[in-house]
Amino acid sequence: MAALSVLAIAVASGKAGYVFLSGGKLQDWGITVQAVRSGNELVGFVQGLINELRPDVVVTEDCTVSTCRKGDKAKALIRSLAKLASHNGVLDVDVPRPRTYQSKYEEAEALVTTYPEVAGHLPVRKRRIFDFEPRSMVLFEAIALAQEVINGPPKRVAAAMG
Repeated sequence: MAALSVLAIAVASGKAGYVFLSGGKLQDWGITVQAVRSGNELVGFVQGLINELRPDVVVTEDCTVSTCRKGDKAKALIRSLAKLASHNGVLDVDVPRPRTYQSKYEEAEALVTTYPEVAGHLPVRKRRIFDFEPRSMVLFEAIALAQEVINGPPKRVAAAMG
């Protein structure tokens, strides 16, 4: 399944991150703060990514599972991205957010070993309880979502195909 081109989008409070993998290689990535002000802005931003990158699959977080920790606004934004993918004839796969590490920071460090191109986005230090989460953490969330589809069971993509 590594031959698929995958656009994964993660939405967090006041930010969104995306990664584009083709043939298992990280081709493009980014973080936006301005596009998450409204659903229309985020949909427009992602529509531009779909037009430019032409992915086979768009991956978003499954917000229907009990383990989803997103707020109502983030969930609404994620649902709008799923609709956008289906309107573009792109396969939309929603996956539960993988939680295989003790913390997001350990996950980010592990992902950097696989994708060293994003090492510059790794937070310098772990967040203290009263600090805001670093903006770049949403990028690692998007990578984790993409890996769930690329490395996960093929039945997930097959189920999305109907």
